[in-house]
Amino acid sequence: MTPPHITDLPIRALSVDDLHRCADLSEDRGWLREDHKWGLLLAAGNGYGIDAPDGRGLAAACVVTRYGSISTGPGLGAIGMVLVADRYARQGLGRALMTHICNDVLKGVPLTLHATPYGRPLYEELGFNTTGRAEMLVGAFQEDTSGAHGTARVRRAVAEDLPRILRLDAEVFGADRTHMITRLPAFADQLLVAEDRAGDGTLAGYAAAWPNMHTHVIGPLIARDTDTAMSLVTALARGTDRVLRTDVDVRHEELLAWLKERGLESVSFNAVMTRDIPGLPGDWTRRWAPLTVAAG
Repeated sequence: MTPPHITDLPIRALSVDDLHRCADLSEDRGWLREDHKWGLLLAAGNGYGIDAPDGRGLAAACVVTRYGSISTGPGLGAIGMVLVADRYARQGLGRALMTHICNDVLKGVPLTLHATPYGRPLYEELGFNTTGRAEMLVGAFQEDTSGAHGTARVRRAVAEDLPRILRLDAEVFGADRTHMITRLPAFADQLLVAEDRAGDGTLAGYAAAWPNMHTHVIGPLIARDTDTAMSLVTALARGTDRVLRTDVDVRHEELLAWLKERGLESVSFNAVMTRDIPGLPGDWTRRWAPLTVAAG
């Protein structure tokens, strides 16, 4: 009996029970295992995968995170963690998985993803256009001792802050992502808010730092201006002795320059790509860094 072609293998839904298989797949391709991040993505989003025909875990996988009103359907879908096991690479498996996700699972839904230079040609063939760029920076943060930035007061978030965080996030992100943001208190090691010093309770921004292997990733970073973004980053850096990582929209040139002055170094660039929309919704001027490039 002739075995099925590898691109004809069935695609199945993944769950949190597949977390270690997903982490193994990351490691197989030379990525970090990122168990903590996989746990969030599989809980808040939907994973899809193809079991390896040799019985050794997953041959391919990706995660989809849907945003928007449940009653009207997702207003935006973010695709991330697109991986194919090394032994099955360059056989069309990634294309088959992405085609199924884009044209069947998410048919009619505006899409976004962050693409490496390696993956970008495939996404262009699937109808994605580059509409932005993000720069990844990593390094040990050296605090600016010349004085505090901005007029915002930064403090740890408390339970009563969550409704305000959700309202601000929906306004800036351009779609409701309550199911993701409400997981931040448990997922992140730090969740901070910035308030106007005028005392009227106006939320000027918020940010989180979450553990990813040996680093703390800063994201999301939402702030009304550069000074507030700097204040949030500085406060997060004070709360950890780990190396920091963040992915910043390249249009935020002042923040990028400041981060590099503070000891972070540029590691790589990813293309921000969209399909069926001219660009990401919301207000990019207040959106500095995503929660994770895998989920927007």
